[in-house]
Amino acid sequence: MTATGTRPPAGLPGTPSRPARAGRAGAPRRPSARRRRSRWIGLGFAAPGLLLYGYVVLVPLLQSVQYSFFRWDGVTQAVWVGFDNYTRFLTDPELRSTFGHVLVLVAFFSVLPIALGLLSAALLTRTRLPGMAAFRWIYFLPQVMTSIVIALVFKRIYAPEGPLNEALRAVGLGSLARSWLGDFTWALPALGLIGTWAGFGFCMVLFISGASSIPPELYEAARMDGAGPVREFFAVTLPGLRGQLAVALTLTITGALRTFDLVWITTRGGPGTSTLTPAVALYRAAFQNPQVGQAAAIGVVMALLCLLIALTITRLSEKD
Repeated sequence: MTATGTRPPAGLPGTPSRPARAGRAGAPRRPSARRRRSRWIGLGFAAPGLLLYGYVVLVPLLQSVQYSFFRWDGVTQAVWVGFDNYTRFLTDPELRSTFGHVLVLVAFFSVLPIALGLLSAALLTRTRLPGMAAFRWIYFLPQVMTSIVIALVFKRIYAPEGPLNEALRAVGLGSLARSWLGDFTWALPALGLIGTWAGFGFCMVLFISGASSIPPELYEAARMDGAGPVREFFAVTLPGLRGQLAVALTLTITGALRTFDLVWITTRGGPGTSTLTPAVALYRAAFQNPQVGQAAAIGVVMALLCLLIALTITRLSEKD
């Protein structure tokens, strides 16, 4: 006699069958045939773009890695030299100085624009004054100008008889007038200020758009707790702009590392090597001095540094 409420053994006649399971408990379920077909269709649509990306980006990248292990002038037979091109890039005083110049440019291209952009976003989101749209447009203007135009404009401003020196002489500071882009001490800071002006508008608009999406209730709660403008900025605005900060840091730091056009048009790396950057050194090695292997090694190092910076900033921004 079977106890009341007990389940009869499976397999007995008249026992309702239970639905069959896809596999053992804990085992990953296999995708259905419809889902697998959808994946293949998606890959089919993406295949032309992937093939074009591989041909335009990945193939030249792999060729650059290959060339970086050879001494080659682009015409004669290449000679295998192993890591000599990388060793020279890291030990040659002239090439190694480019890292120091990049660090200075990072301060001007990244730190200053981000700091000014955060300050502008904090001020503009707290006050509503007429003409704010025109103010944003004026500071965003460098983003719609080509770097060549920006470089030519500042080359004229920094000229010995340019507006900057004329203004200094007009206010009695003629002793400070100089050829800013031709001075060994001031050429790099003068170049960096061009990057600050060019990047400030982008950071400001990015942070203002991010601050506009922060719920006003958070600001009201902070004010009810007695927070002032400074505490409100660090407690509400800055955490709310984490994503925008990651984007701005990635773009501006890698931009400082890759900068070429501004340097080439204004100073060409001079005077001497005081404004030489890795990108300019790469151009000289590839097209002025026939050292294709050396240029490829510089390019590979720059690509790895940009990738490392982007991954580091992304990982840090995703942490709570």
